[in-house]
Amino acid sequence: MQGETADRILDAANALLIDRGYSAFSYADIADTVKIRKASIHHHFPTKAGLVVAVLRRHRTRISEGMEALDAQLTNPLIRIKSYFKYWEECIEGRTLSFCIGALLGAEMPSLPEEIQAEVCLHFSMLTEWFERTLKAGTKARAIQLQGTAAIEAQMLIAVLHGAMLSARATNNCDVFRLLSQTALNRISPAKQ
Repeated sequence: MQGETADRILDAANALLIDRGYSAFSYADIADTVKIRKASIHHHFPTKAGLVVAVLRRHRTRISEGMEALDAQLTNPLIRIKSYFKYWEECIEGRTLSFCIGALLGAEMPSLPEEIQAEVCLHFSMLTEWFERTLKAGTKARAIQLQGTAAIEAQMLIAVLHGAMLSARATNNCDVFRLLSQTALNRISPAKQ
């Protein structure tokens, strides 16, 4: 699966998934975008479900690497979370990545093949674990003030993040994402004394 052609196929599939969702794209769409034959796509990814699993795994790996970089570069857990939200704000505003593929496919869970559902669950588990761990570290460092448990607050932040993406997409307005994100981040920021 390694190689330039496979990467171009994954890029095209990712973009088509974001634009259309799982059911509304085909190998013909990818072939047209990448300018290759459908047989070449099948050579790299024999099934559509396998292709989407590869897209999700690559997305999850990139998000995980980004989170690891935030952990390594920023000592303040609140700033880490703010930076994660800022990353998505910049993606939405710059139209480089308008929606998290894991969240998008999460909305389609009941109609997805089992292997894709499993990957979506792994994506959300990874997000949950990072947010919980970061919130706990922030509470310990007194950089974050929780109103509920770290588990509940992590789920709230993930829901706001993805809901804000959806609202920004529906309104074609990144300011909606920015406003909702800031409200959620203010909620966990310690009160100034």
